[in-house]
Amino acid sequence: MQTLQSLDYWAIAIYMLLMAGIGLFLGKFVKNISDYFKGGNAIPWVSGAISNFMTKFSTFIFVAYAGIAYQHGFVALTLIWSTVLPALVGVAIFAKRWRRAGVLTPLEYLETRFNAPVRQVFSWMGVFFKILDNMVRLYALGLFVKAATSLSLETSILVCGIIVALYTVVGGLWAVVVTDVVQFIILIVATLILVPLTIQAAGGLPKMMETIPEHFTWFNGPKGMPLYLMVYYLMILVKYSGNWTFIQRFYSVRDERASQKQGMLTAVFFFLFPIIFLFPSIAAKALIPNLENPEMAYVSVCLKLLPEGIMGLMVAAMFAATMSVLSGEYNVTAGVLTRDIYQRLFNPKAADKEMLWVGRLMTVVLGSLITIGALYVGGFGGAFEANKLFTGLFAIPMTLPLVLGIVLKKPQPWGAFATLIVGMGLGLILNAMPQVSWEWATFIEIVACVLVFLLSGITSVQTDAYRLRVEAFFRRLNTPLTEAEKPQENPAFMQVMNRLYAVALTVTGALFLVMSLPSLAETSGRVACGAGLLCLLLAPLMWYRTRNLSEDRDLKSAAKVQSDFKSK
Repeated sequence: MQTLQSLDYWAIAIYMLLMAGIGLFLGKFVKNISDYFKGGNAIPWVSGAISNFMTKFSTFIFVAYAGIAYQHGFVALTLIWSTVLPALVGVAIFAKRWRRAGVLTPLEYLETRFNAPVRQVFSWMGVFFKILDNMVRLYALGLFVKAATSLSLETSILVCGIIVALYTVVGGLWAVVVTDVVQFIILIVATLILVPLTIQAAGGLPKMMETIPEHFTWFNGPKGMPLYLMVYYLMILVKYSGNWTFIQRFYSVRDERASQKQGMLTAVFFFLFPIIFLFPSIAAKALIPNLENPEMAYVSVCLKLLPEGIMGLMVAAMFAATMSVLSGEYNVTAGVLTRDIYQRLFNPKAADKEMLWVGRLMTVVLGSLITIGALYVGGFGGAFEANKLFTGLFAIPMTLPLVLGIVLKKPQPWGAFATLIVGMGLGLILNAMPQVSWEWATFIEIVACVLVFLLSGITSVQTDAYRLRVEAFFRRLNTPLTEAEKPQENPAFMQVMNRLYAVALTVTGALFLVMSLPSLAETSGRVACGAGLLCLLLAPLMWYRTRNLSEDRDLKSAAKVQSDFKSK
């Protein structure tokens, strides 16, 4: 198998410089703790939806799900479409509540809803779970880099971990969201180039369907069985609804309406884009029928079909996917460490300047721990199985009280603790019993946790102060935000953001155009060249639109001043 060439490394280096430049540039706009951890509640809903999508699709999809697609075909799509459900449920149930809660972190409300011990236990345990979860993601990225380069797995993980941690520290949530949008563009363009090349190499769709007919069924293989799918969808609903970055995007926008629109657009992205992400791995079964490691299906197709330079951009796109996830996870987890643990326990009167310093320090610490832990993930049996194991042990009991607590008024603080203890205990016991399948173990754990939490709502032993506090909290959740509670719009800043997108689109287009020049004689080179030209055409349109929006705002402002003058 070939590896990256010198032109590929140039493409990756330019991409890294672009991401670092954006992060450093946006760092100067972070003025306080609210800007750093929730974008001052001013994240545009379209950008928030793109960021929400990007923070859920790491290189894990190109490794773990690619392995399933190679072995079993369309069932990989059946599995990954489970992500659509929590986005729609979020729109219907959670979006308004999270935006109205007025929190800086997803766990901050637990002290008001339950009590301080619940907030602290779930903060400490949640950080521990986040470290485990992101170890798997970084391991998946290391696998990809190892397959595409001459680096060892250990070196790949170390290099990727250091780059992601350094990139995340400066700009806070604004840097996370803006770079997510740029990375989204790179990822979509790169994968759209690969799809037609894959179809052509496989002899067309009819030939593929003739060669691997079983791959064009939606329920092929053991992961397509009804019980497995039912439990997997249920697990993803629980996991995503309580995912900290998922929640953070709901409360980082201006108001409830923006929060719901963001969730709906996220659901559309979750449904559409996995099709192009997974198709090359499905086709790989026809192109490379005897692949030793199925998780290397996507990488192998890239190396087989993409020329020098374009392959480097594809690796950059893989970086984009996982960097988006990890940067978002680092930001929200550092927020919990800073707000829910450091400020709450050690320095309640900490000033914004100190909190920003602590938040950035926590990001460095998290990055170090996750990078070291990722070196040992392989011992758990592959990326997909390791993620399932960690999710079963920690995500379910950690998530259910967080998700149900903001919806249900009656469950008591002891129910949150009991859910955590019962869930983790059951998870350990059931995972240690080989005769119990993953499906039944997960289903039993979810049902047991829900029942324990709901059971606590039958009791009524809390003080009047507790009841009054909870009543006030739920009144706030049911009360629409006033204009005074919504952030002031900053047209000048948004103009800077849009122009930054235009510049990034220009750089992306130039990258694809230049890297395609040595391979214009090949179909892959011509497709990449066309993609680059399209980006270069769109960039000035975006810049011009930004200019027009600015002029419209100036005209409206002048008209308002004139109207006010006449009324006086």
